[in-house]
Amino acid sequence: MSNTRRDFLKTSAAIGAAVYVGHKTATADDAGKESPNEKVAYACIGVGGKGSSDSADAAKHGQIVAICDVDDRTLEKAGTRPGFENAEKFNDFREMLLKLGDKIDAVTVSTPDHMHAPATAMAMKLGKACYTQKPLTHTVWEARRLSDIAKETGVATQMGNQGTSTDGLRRAAAVLKSGFIGNIKSAHIFTNRPIWPQGGPRPEPGECPPHVHWDLWLGTAPDRPFAPGYHPFAWRGWWDFGTGALGDMACHTFNMPFAGLHLANPHTIQAWCSGHNKDSYPQSSKIAFEFDNPSGEGLMPVYWYDGGNMPEESLLNGLEKGFRHKSGSIIVGEKYTLYSWADYGDNWVIIDGDGKEVPAPEVEFEKSPGHFTELHQTITGERKEAMSNFANYGGPLTETILLGNLAVFAAAEGESKKIEWDSKNLTCPNAPELASIVKKDYRDNYGEYLDA
Repeated sequence: MSNTRRDFLKTSAAIGAAVYVGHKTATADDAGKESPNEKVAYACIGVGGKGSSDSADAAKHGQIVAICDVDDRTLEKAGTRPGFENAEKFNDFREMLLKLGDKIDAVTVSTPDHMHAPATAMAMKLGKACYTQKPLTHTVWEARRLSDIAKETGVATQMGNQGTSTDGLRRAAAVLKSGFIGNIKSAHIFTNRPIWPQGGPRPEPGECPPHVHWDLWLGTAPDRPFAPGYHPFAWRGWWDFGTGALGDMACHTFNMPFAGLHLANPHTIQAWCSGHNKDSYPQSSKIAFEFDNPSGEGLMPVYWYDGGNMPEESLLNGLEKGFRHKSGSIIVGEKYTLYSWADYGDNWVIIDGDGKEVPAPEVEFEKSPGHFTELHQTITGERKEAMSNFANYGGPLTETILLGNLAVFAAAEGESKKIEWDSKNLTCPNAPELASIVKKDYRDNYGEYLDA
């Protein structure tokens, strides 16, 4: 890779101009040749679960030059897929990024939550574009840090909350911004998660399968023995690895209200939950946030519900058949209410005080070419940035969501106090004991990748 090309990769997201010339699949006939049609070279960190579809999206847009996974079976299976046959295989993303260096243009990060930040930070600092799954990070501080690194490096970025790219979500956000439903009185966001074990004691330790590299899987987390249940799915329910129901789904269900109401930097957060042992997330929770009201007048209450908790159905004003799904959001305005059902914010209606549907106004919004395509086009210089880029959207959205978990942690006995939040300094003025939840300690050298 030439210095000019490397510099372009670092700045294309910021300037949105220039013509990208990328890698291509090499053949014996290609020696000494260059082509303007060369492909973006992707490396994929985590290729099982959601990583399977993320890496498939990368393969559709470019060339897969490397894949990385801590599970040898997952790695070998991925290597047999079309487009992956020539990808070099790794268990440790650090080794992959250091060894391949200039052979990589962009990475996908689809690991458990606790490993998103160090892998993404290392890649960005090496000038690689990043597509990182939701939630962007494991802690609030990490979300702010990745936002800052994205600004510093100028690389193309995109968080994997794909609903952001649907016409329905973008239209709903534009309706909210237009003021059509009136000044906002409250917002209510809910999910049917968790659908995995949560809220109980640790499983009994067991023998780690030979195909799982447990030390690499633990990564940033404190040492603990392998036990059946952590890998490959139920890690979401543990504080050391996942972000619970809120972290798993709010980047989807909170997404449309966030886009339409600018739900960043709450003033206070308070949580009520079924209780927890500070090791596993609770079975259910309710969280209250207070944000600046978009009208400029006072604070706006926003509520989150999970684990079977739901808003009052009366908020739907008698809408025929009531709730249409156990996930969704309700935005209550002074004139009308916007009700969105399911996870992605793209299905919605506007209802009046009698529960009758009201035609939505015509609004302008940018249509998306596709979620992953937005990242790819940012790399190639065809667009300035993806909507859910780290600096302006994905990072701030993740901060808000993880502040909800901060309050849940404080509610171990069932209820937290109302926690004040200083967004500028990332501190809780009336709850300094939560500093270790804002910013965690790191095992091994993983924290070094996030250092300034």
